[in-house]
Amino acid sequence: MTLTYAIEDDLAPEDFVDVLKRSGLDARRPVDKPEIIQGMVDNADLLVTARDGDGQLVGIARSVTDFAYCCYLSDLAVDRACQRQGIGKELIRRTKEAAGGDKIALLLLSAPDGMDYYPRVGLESFDNCFGLRRTQ
Repeated sequence: MTLTYAIEDDLAPEDFVDVLKRSGLDARRPVDKPEIIQGMVDNADLLVTARDGDGQLVGIARSVTDFAYCCYLSDLAVDRACQRQGIGKELIRRTKEAAGGDKIALLLLSAPDGMDYYPRVGLESFDNCFGLRRTQ
């Protein structure tokens, strides 16, 4: 499969929802709330995408970053039909590079299904992270 990776500034929210559904991440994202999805796309600092030869979005890494010190990779989604081809790993690599390379820390919160995946692609597990969960 021929893939084109890019940084997209004008991603259509419908494309984002479509790849979330095809990846299975839709179970953990508000795909039924268009206003939230619109905000997620509009307010992301960095959207790195993978598209197939027909232009269909098959993978996305959506991040919030300051491009100087840290990057929170908030969504990594790859179409189930395209998984196990290195797309997720390449999206992570390109995200880190675009966000500032080795000068930034890249962080993400894993879905339960991803807990075994991330160490295999080079991410380290941290035991010193804290947060406040969404209540709505």
